[in-house]
Amino acid sequence: MTHDHRPEVLRYTAFSADPAGGNPAGAVLDAAGLDEERMLAIAAELGYSESAFLTERTGEGAYTIRYFSPKAEVPFCGHATVATALALAERDGPGALEFTTPAGPVPVSVVREGGTLLATLTSVVPHVEEAAAADLAEALAALDWAAADLDPALPPRIAYAGARHLVLAAATRERLADLDYDFARLEVLMRRLDLTTLQLVWREGPEVFHVRDPFPVGGVVEDPATGAAAAAFGAYARELGLAPEAAVLTLHQGADMGRPGTLTVELRAGDPRVRVSGTGTRIG
Repeated sequence: MTHDHRPEVLRYTAFSADPAGGNPAGAVLDAAGLDEERMLAIAAELGYSESAFLTERTGEGAYTIRYFSPKAEVPFCGHATVATALALAERDGPGALEFTTPAGPVPVSVVREGGTLLATLTSVVPHVEEAAAADLAEALAALDWAAADLDPALPPRIAYAGARHLVLAAATRERLADLDYDFARLEVLMRRLDLTTLQLVWREGPEVFHVRDPFPVGGVVEDPATGAAAAAFGAYARELGLAPEAAVLTLHQGADMGRPGTLTVELRAGDPRVRVSGTGTRIG
């Protein structure tokens, strides 16, 4: 396929039914033959935190998917997965999908509730690891946060559910709201640790959290609604005993950016994977 090919690029927002809320993503439902350079160029032209490309249909409701930020390919992106699933559901009807991602297989189910489509992705098997003291100190320095700004009940960890995220919990909502970080310094640290975002959280209640996700490695200051980080946070919450073996957590994200969205995180007993659900809608 040549660079003159003009694939149809759909624009959807995920984790909000309002086009002005949630996290926008590009979705190319027929990216067969597009090379990495072209996919990256499309993602950069859109300027969204990520865009998704279906490069191959492998079966009924089964596709190979790749994700690109404006700067690089990423192994997994939750909001672009939701956006793509909703686009397919609007074209083909709701049902079960299976995406083969660079991180592994990610099943997605789409159902219609009233007049709204709801997508639920199931993560790859997650894991959680300690964050080295020196790396934590560097992250805090880049954020211009003091150690006292952290919530001691939610200790820092690196969590993975398809992509790696450093989870840092703010002690107050005010600390979370005041985000003004050193873009270049944080990007250097994140590249060294192979982090996709920082998952900054504040706990409002036992099952309700507010989150923000700096994303300098993707070329944007902040991600408005981050499904991959939500899945990683679900693994984190379970690992640290912040949530029971079976639980539903609500994550509010994007309000500080003027793009509010809601991510629902489900933990199921006996299944290490994490489910992340949200609505979405087409933009334009």
